[in-house]
Amino acid sequence: MSLISHFKRPPPEALKSQILQMVVDYLTDISSMAIAPSNPLYNLYQYGIGYEVHLYLEAMAGGKGVSVELLLACDPQDPERVLGFALYLPAAEDPQACAVAYLAVQASHRRQGIARMLLAEVVARYPHTELNCVVAKVPWFEALGFQVVGAKGPQVKLCTHAEPIDSLVAVLDVAPIYSSLEVRQIHAYLLNQHGRKAMVEAEKKRDRQLDQMTRQAATFVRDRLGR
Repeated sequence: MSLISHFKRPPPEALKSQILQMVVDYLTDISSMAIAPSNPLYNLYQYGIGYEVHLYLEAMAGGKGVSVELLLACDPQDPERVLGFALYLPAAEDPQACAVAYLAVQASHRRQGIARMLLAEVVARYPHTELNCVVAKVPWFEALGFQVVGAKGPQVKLCTHAEPIDSLVAVLDVAPIYSSLEVRQIHAYLLNQHGRKAMVEAEKKRDRQLDQMTRQAATFVRDRLGR
């Protein structure tokens, strides 16, 4: 049984670094783009998703106008070792509602009920919990009591209620990350490493995958909800 800890303030640096390492390691699972390691753009998006989560962890200190909470599942034999985490955003005007932004479990400890425990704890705190996932993962969340309520780009939106959250959930504007100097430097490095032709093809592959996932999510939701 994992130890579950709840944070409303930034976690200690030793725990934070493990969270960020998991985010980078499991980019394909965590990112809405589901970009694969074989895509030359993978390293660029690793940086991007890592910085996204870093900003949310920083926002827990206050001053950014975003409400952020964190649940950590740690090894009972080594409480400083993070096995999984759920980072979620409480709704502004509904004390019963929140949206799960990021959820991950160490690959070595999957299928042991850790993600289930983390989500159960989130729902216990906020009964009206909402999240997004790719079509393939919908059955797993449905088994936990989540219901399909719509589509959001390449993902399906699920909720513990029959309707999505009506109250505002404040999020950080992470778009500037992907036009930052650091991202441009990473892109230049990848361009030098792989060549222009490979990078152009990588971008086309990313865009085709996103289009395909978006169509798949929309079709799935339409078929499921009958509209």
